[in-house]
Amino acid sequence: MRLSRRVAEIEESATLAISEKAAKLRAQGVDVLSLSAGEPDFDTPAHVREAAIEAIRKGHTKYTASSGILPLRQAVAKKYEREFGWSYDPSQVLISTGCKHSIYNALHAILDPGDEALIPAPYWVSYPEMVKTTGARPVLLGTEEAEGFKLRPESMQAAITPRTKVVILCSPSNPTGIVYTEGELRAMAEVLEKTSLWVISDEVYEKMVYGSARHVSIATVMPKMRERTIVVNACSKTYAMTGWRMGFMVGPKEVVSGAAKIQSQSTSNATSIAQYAALAALEGDQSCVAAMREEYARRREFVVRRLRAIPGLTCAEPWGAFYAFPNVTGLFGRRSQDRILRSSSDVGEALLEYAHLAVVPGGPFGSDRHIRISYAASIEALGRAMDRLERFVKELSGP
Repeated sequence: MRLSRRVAEIEESATLAISEKAAKLRAQGVDVLSLSAGEPDFDTPAHVREAAIEAIRKGHTKYTASSGILPLRQAVAKKYEREFGWSYDPSQVLISTGCKHSIYNALHAILDPGDEALIPAPYWVSYPEMVKTTGARPVLLGTEEAEGFKLRPESMQAAITPRTKVVILCSPSNPTGIVYTEGELRAMAEVLEKTSLWVISDEVYEKMVYGSARHVSIATVMPKMRERTIVVNACSKTYAMTGWRMGFMVGPKEVVSGAAKIQSQSTSNATSIAQYAALAALEGDQSCVAAMREEYARRREFVVRRLRAIPGLTCAEPWGAFYAFPNVTGLFGRRSQDRILRSSSDVGEALLEYAHLAVVPGGPFGSDRHIRISYAASIEALGRAMDRLERFVKELSGP
């Protein structure tokens, strides 16, 4: 008996794999500090939790419409009207089990076997693998760290072929923390406007921008772009609701309807109770979001400062999300006990084994020169983690 070729072609999620390794070490009594998971360390806001409890009390525990309850779809539409001035009908909103599910649904609604999807690198680990599940081919577009990991419009233009069907953008970015400016998005839109390509814009970190950075959606920069842009988002990061699995997409009705059809034959509706919690999150007091962003900003400054003080590491400025993406090539060729460090995986494995610090190697994100560090942890935990990283680097032998 053989499994499908599709299973053989798809890689396991690197972020989840590292988290599992760290959890196993903890179960053995090892004091592991994990900065690997892309998960807020804050509690879900109290009013959101109470809304879920109230939903249970009221008996909202049955199936819902596959696309989500109407009040939640209306709340999502109102969010985009309030924040961006966009007008969406609830039929242009699909509620799914997380942002990942929304992207998966959108890709399966758009792509056929043999099509191509353009993905700027570094990228979130799941983008290429999800493209592969459709039978399409991910086309990875390299960016330069010296240019802020930003995709050049001319690079995108050069990669477009008759088979290209969609471009996947992520701003603020996981893993680099980059945030595209309105001018940069407009330059890309000028290229895309001359094509018939779709754009999937992953904006799950939209509320986590720092300093002078501002979140701008490519759907806003040119009127025609909104007709071909599917915006995906979730409650996961904004409201510390990762385990609730609440994502959504907005976009052209034909794509959203197609994605809804696919969802109806796979998961059906997202959890009814979580939908009522998400409704409370979107319609309730937003001060919790500002408070979390302020704390992330403090942690970001602390982590970047500590990373830049460690000889052998450099770190580009992360303007959004809650990750730092330090360059570790200055450690390559050095030895950690019995291991010579030749790749980001070597660095990650040695850090976990010898320093009991879990980070994610950059290879699965499309850059073997980096590691991803999440600063969604307390300042105390981040301080201990940076101490371990600094000690690990100082104890390396070799050139």
